[in-house]
Amino acid sequence: MTDAATTTPAVRVDGLTVRYGRTIALDAVSLDVPTGSVFALLGRNGSGKSSLVRCLLGQQKPEAGRLELLGSEPWGKRSRLMERVGVVPEEPDAPREMTPRQLGAFCAHLYPSWEAKGYDARLSRFGVPPATPFGRLSKGQKGLTQLSLALAASPELLLLDDPTLGLDPVARHAFFDEIVTELADRGTTVILTTHDLAGVERIADRVGILKDGRLLLCEETERLKSRFRSIRYRSEVTEGRTEFGNELDEMDPLRAKVRGWGIESVVAGYSDERFNRFAARDGITDAEASPLSLEEVFLAVAGEEKGAAR
Repeated sequence: MTDAATTTPAVRVDGLTVRYGRTIALDAVSLDVPTGSVFALLGRNGSGKSSLVRCLLGQQKPEAGRLELLGSEPWGKRSRLMERVGVVPEEPDAPREMTPRQLGAFCAHLYPSWEAKGYDARLSRFGVPPATPFGRLSKGQKGLTQLSLALAASPELLLLDDPTLGLDPVARHAFFDEIVTELADRGTTVILTTHDLAGVERIADRVGILKDGRLLLCEETERLKSRFRSIRYRSEVTEGRTEFGNELDEMDPLRAKVRGWGIESVVAGYSDERFNRFAARDGITDAEASPLSLEEVFLAVAGEEKGAAR
């Protein structure tokens, strides 16, 4: 994943703005997705993820800003670009009466780099019955069929729109394992929107978080996790109040909760040096710093208003 990434972006978004009437779906969003990387686009429902995906696929023309997909503008060159892009939608969709085998034969005529053997091998590996009509497959089998179709086209970029939604744990694990294998074999660029933060944490090189159409952050996953921490401590100054003081300001606190045993806070600007200075302050005792999962970081950034105390 990271080793395969280069400095040349597969996707470049600059000041992208999308409106629906008076509603701003995307507000001057800018980001790059390096070639060969896995980019996870996170956000709550209504954050603007779907609008960005539609723009990437050339299905939505933005009101302002620039967008390049594999070096071309998708709105004007969609038909040519889609030969190089694999897509797995949130809701698997195909003619209900067609079997996975028939779907593969149909798509083989649409993509010049179609890999029939690879497609059949994936269906077998996933346990998808190739002769069962698509409409009779389980939700997991439909999703894995869509992934098999997308990968058989040998895409340079794979776009996954919340692809594991509704899948059972076994199907989710198989889905992500296949993405990891694909990346190791080809260095395919992957963009995915998802609510499965535990699953994406192990494969994403880079993370972007949208909220109310604005991009709150966009950075490498490991760097993101390195600067977020849960801080627990006791303070002679702050305890007993309903709001926390300024003792954590150097580490950019997002929120704090006063509990019976002391104070718990999430900070976005952690470093060992800053924490050691904080822990040595007069009145601060029993200070501890713990790393956060990607899900916990997401909740801290997009879950509540900054500075809220409960």
